[in-house]
Amino acid sequence: MRSKFFRFAAGVLVLSLAGCAALPGGGPAPLDTFDLSAPSVSARGRSSRQVLIAQPAALKALDSQNIVVRTGAHSIEYLKGAQWADRLPLIVQARLAETFQRSGSFAGVGTPGEGLAIDYQVITEIRAFGVRADKGGVAEVVIFARLLNDRNGEVRAAREFSASAPVSGSGNQAYVGALDRAFGKVASEIVNWADRAI
Repeated sequence: MRSKFFRFAAGVLVLSLAGCAALPGGGPAPLDTFDLSAPSVSARGRSSRQVLIAQPAALKALDSQNIVVRTGAHSIEYLKGAQWADRLPLIVQARLAETFQRSGSFAGVGTPGEGLAIDYQVITEIRAFGVRADKGGVAEVVIFARLLNDRNGEVRAAREFSASAPVSGSGNQAYVGALDRAFGKVASEIVNWADRAI
């Protein structure tokens, strides 16, 4: 009986090693890597305003390449086998800047270090960005935004933006697709709000 067990264990070990050898370098399988898209926003009309999109602030759980899945009110996990293409705040910053540019409402849109003569800064904080598994599979994005007058340091306006989208289907692509749709709604609302406020 014991010899049968050892033969079985040895067989499992050989199969495991063979599986590792099938991968380049014998390492784990590569992660699915995802990005966000920038929505198109209808412009009210071009102006001479120039805005800077600052890097969003975020808690450590969101400030990484991990894709958050909330399993309870106070508990989170990360989507297995998947990651963002960069740290989430950097992706949100880049796609938000692209959404501002696509609107055509501003003479200049940039990020720190690009040398623009800035009129306003768009300062954001990512408060939620993940899939709520505890709510039946719903993507939730919450971003707080402030418009800072770069000339005098005054906050022109501040508001929290939130959106959700149901996860349709299964797999990592379905989870990220729902997050992308929710982010698209929030990004569009932020651009329209900023356009009206300044």
